[in-house]
Amino acid sequence: MAKTNKEPGRVAQLLKIYKMTIQADKTALWWALLAVVLGVLGGAILGSTVGHGTTVGLVVWIVTGLLIGVLSGLIVMSRKAEHAAYAQIEGQPGAVSAVLRSALKRGWRGSETPIAVNRNQDAVYRAIGPAGVVLIGEGVRTRVQPMLEDERRKVQRSVPGVEVKFVWVTQDAEGTRLMKLAPTLLKMKRSLNRNEVAAIDKRLSALVTAMPIPKGIDPKRMRAQRR
Repeated sequence: MAKTNKEPGRVAQLLKIYKMTIQADKTALWWALLAVVLGVLGGAILGSTVGHGTTVGLVVWIVTGLLIGVLSGLIVMSRKAEHAAYAQIEGQPGAVSAVLRSALKRGWRGSETPIAVNRNQDAVYRAIGPAGVVLIGEGVRTRVQPMLEDERRKVQRSVPGVEVKFVWVTQDAEGTRLMKLAPTLLKMKRSLNRNEVAAIDKRLSALVTAMPIPKGIDPKRMRAQRR
């Protein structure tokens, strides 16, 4: 009997991610090892002072320092892996969607699908949270600017009085880097509570951007009428 293909376990997935991270960032492994070494040295120093120099106290503190060092190393590798992942998709169409899908927290609601897109794959995304409505432009500024203004007018007609802000996700000096998008949104000044965010999200989600197809009609099955 053929063996069924099993999905890799949690440890195997982490090792694969860390391997890819090291390939993308050669310094990741050295920073992680430095965190482990510092943890062991810190435990040894505390063991020789706080532990009164006894063998048991020294061993306990070294083991404690080792565990803290390993945990710190894992945190370093996770941060490096996150930066490597952002670096791989930065500048590609749809990169903002990945951030809105996985990185938004603290009461923010983001549209994974762009609310406006042109033939050049420039796109506008919408995020709603405590800071109000934020329109995120992805692409060339000169092409995205009219799209942002158009979407702002739609928001202001639907929910008048709500503040609308712009964020540009570009790699130039004036734009916001992809890895800074989520922190930028979270740092904005709060002006709405949770209930207001939910109400605005419901109102904007109901906006119709295309003419609906009449019910009961399937355009793929339409046939010419017989005489």
